[in-house]
Amino acid sequence: MREQETYVPNEDDELDATTGEFELSERQALRRVPGLSTELTDVTEVEYRQLRLERVILVGVWTEGSQSDAENSLTELAALAETAGSQVLEGLIQRRNRPDPATYIGRGKVDDLGAVVLSTGADTVICDGELSPSQLRNLEQRTKVKVVDRTALILDIFAQHAKSKEGKAQVELAQLEYLLPRLRGWGETLSRQTGGSGRGGGAGGGVGVRGPGETKLETDRRRIRHRISRLRREIKAMRTVRQTKRARRSRNAVPAVAIAGYTNAGKSSLLNRLTGAGVLVENALFATLDPTTRKATTSDGRLYTLSDTVGFVRHLPHQIVEAFRSTLEEIADADLVVHVVDGTHPDPEEQVRAVREVLAEVGADRLPELLVINKTDAADEETLLRLKRLWPDSVFVSAHTGRGVDGLREAVEGRLPRPAVEIRAVLPYDRGDLVARLHRQGEVLSTSHLPEGTLLHVRVNEALAAELAPYETGTDRMVGHRS
Repeated sequence: MREQETYVPNEDDELDATTGEFELSERQALRRVPGLSTELTDVTEVEYRQLRLERVILVGVWTEGSQSDAENSLTELAALAETAGSQVLEGLIQRRNRPDPATYIGRGKVDDLGAVVLSTGADTVICDGELSPSQLRNLEQRTKVKVVDRTALILDIFAQHAKSKEGKAQVELAQLEYLLPRLRGWGETLSRQTGGSGRGGGAGGGVGVRGPGETKLETDRRRIRHRISRLRREIKAMRTVRQTKRARRSRNAVPAVAIAGYTNAGKSSLLNRLTGAGVLVENALFATLDPTTRKATTSDGRLYTLSDTVGFVRHLPHQIVEAFRSTLEEIADADLVVHVVDGTHPDPEEQVRAVREVLAEVGADRLPELLVINKTDAADEETLLRLKRLWPDSVFVSAHTGRGVDGLREAVEGRLPRPAVEIRAVLPYDRGDLVARLHRQGEVLSTSHLPEGTLLHVRVNEALAAELAPYETGTDRMVGHRS
């Protein structure tokens, strides 16, 4: 077997660590090779059906909206397929009032699809919707190739991109919950019995061939349910750790800002531009799954956190929302949501609607929202003018060039919650630790130095106000010392 080569960057590579280039090169080195199947046929062995996406045909059903809406949806499906490592050969759209309950597309269209599969040499059909087990089975029997729906495609991308232990557990849980009701739709061999009772002298076995009487389907379902229960316990324990960290930040009165938005809108690029986080940046959907939190400081010295979160997409599978709920709660517990929108997308309004729909599912729709239109360097002026009329309070930036980022910082600072209690206090010079905390966690309005200590006029939370109570001073005393 050929020994795997390790890539060592040299000085000519000019890799920028602040944009996650090292991680990007590692990910690209793991791209799937066309013609090599990664699928294991025995579901029992891998506990879920891995996808082999190589040469694919896309199929969509246009039920509502305009033709451009249907085309945009299929274009997004193509981007998802390419992110998963496949080559898109063809895209088909059928106009129907609703998907066919048996074959998703009409029976006549299935024959056309089969002909396209034969002529192009495709090995996979991807449908732009979530298919039922019977639809999966019927389409595979008619087209003679593997059929994958939009949900399975997104889950496969998540499985490729998850890196942390929590992310991998969340993705596997979502995959198993998706797979469980669809086992019967994926292969008649799953109905074979592993044994029978042997009673009554009839069919079903005899001496030496008796077994538990359980089909392979039932065995797989039992094992998957057991694995789901174990994953839920593990994720619950990780969720407790995440809640503890959030509680610590809350006790320290550190405001939290969550960066949310449609996938590939430029959230990670914006986080890197604001904080120098060095998070992976890739022109692909769902490049970021594991949330990254970095510290930032306002112009007046107050500390706050910025968190990059998983991107959203229209019709995001509910399995993903449920599995990633503990991660998405980072958004719900934030003080401000920075909602990043791709200014170059043909339908940004639909992107905003899809993101707000998911935010509502996790209870984050009640939070203050700052709309940020990104990629202004690549958008045309007519589009930018239309978006300014549509969202007059939004901020326009380019994370790539840095244009507008200073204005974004000011807008974020202006929307951060301010401490509630206003106090004037004289702190002894040996309490420099408390002065430093006031600068980090409070808002220092003025400072002056007196013989007995540092005179501070600050806004703080109630916990810090209690610590300052012994040093609090009245206005008369403060004016007297100044004179």
